Amino acid sequence: MSSSIKVMQPSGILDGNQASEFRQEIAEAVQGGSEVIIVDFKDVTFMDSSGLGALVLSLKTVRSAGGKLLICSINDQIKMLFELTDMDRVFEIFNNREELEQKILGS
Repeated sequence: MSSSIKVMQPSGILDGNQASEFRQEIAEAVQGGSEVIIVDFKDVTFMDSSGLGALVLSLKTVRSAGGKLLICSINDQIKMLFELTDMDRVFEIFNNREELEQKILGS
């Protein structure tokens, strides 16, 4: 993968306690020149509205810099949160990392 791609793998619970740190890490990746940010949720067990808010703000940060934010490997709880808030229409979500990498390498 190219150096312009940054993979982030949060773990555990993505809530108010972790949200600001998560946003900061994405902002630093964008400032460092990453054009594509991949957020792999395979190790995240739960995300609340604060975590979702951090993700939305991160998406705005990435898009304002001309980049893309892609998400993969969400569990059923996170999938339901995305669907209930219609965020599944806002974010580009992939079932797993392999599917996401095929999309990136194919484009």
